[in-house]
Amino acid sequence: MIQQVSDFELELMKTIWANSGSALYAEIVEALETKGTPATKNTIISLLSRLIEKGFLKISKIGHRNKYTALVSEAEYKAAQTETFLEKIYEGNAKDLISTLIHKDLISSDDYERLKKHWREGQGKE
Repeated sequence: MIQQVSDFELELMKTIWANSGSALYAEIVEALETKGTPATKNTIISLLSRLIEKGFLKISKIGHRNKYTALVSEAEYKAAQTETFLEKIYEGNAKDLISTLIHKDLISSDDYERLKKHWREGQGKE
């Protein structure tokens, strides 16, 4: 099972995923600054090390630079977290989740109809 990560660890992963699944340390720092979420060098390195320990990343050297490569895809992480959320909050009942999305206007009727069509066409499963 894929572990959860902290909010800032997730920001690091999103940065790496957005960079085709791998990024140099400098690219990560630049992306964080562009997003308006800069952090200290020690914080970033510490969190990248934690992501390596958790099995989310691997590190390789390119000269004197570190390149971080995702071992868990964004789709895999989203699917695992969605399953965890569904079990934890809705006891596995997807119907109740969909009902909440509809009643709280978190999903439009057009989106709902597209999802139904997608499911009917058999494309809802990978």
